Amino acid sequence: MFNKVLVLCVGNICRSPMAEALLRQRLQGRNVQVASAGLAACVGAGIDPSAQAVLAQAQLEAREHRACQVSIDMLNWAELVLLMDQPQVSNVVRLAPQVRGKAFLIGKWQGGLEIVDPFRRPKKVFQQTYQHLSRCVDDWLPYLSH
Repeated sequence: MFNKVLVLCVGNICRSPMAEALLRQRLQGRNVQVASAGLAACVGAGIDPSAQAVLAQAQLEAREHRACQVSIDMLNWAELVLLMDQPQVSNVVRLAPQVRGKAFLIGKWQGGLEIVDPFRRPKKVFQQTYQHLSRCVDDWLPYLSH
């Protein structure tokens, strides 16, 4: 069982904050800490307005989110690191070889689904991203502490 989950994407303004919000909502009452960051973060930026709108439709909140750059300390803190695509997994393992074995695609249980970056795309792409992330998060729940 994992108690510390780090979700990563590129800018930390679309996919990872959406996944973080989903995890926080679904893990309420469980002793699991969740954080997100970016591999090339838009440091200090808020969540993308389209991502926020899609979350709001699902009664989820991420207005307080501020993008941050992933650090070695964050990677060492995490017991599970979830990424959006295979190149990101490779980049993280290259950056911090010690994460090998705890860094996985968020879509691992969806046949290795890679989550497309919706940045600067129509709102319907953000809605599809949310739907994919929602299924992926649900698949990880059995592995997170009760």
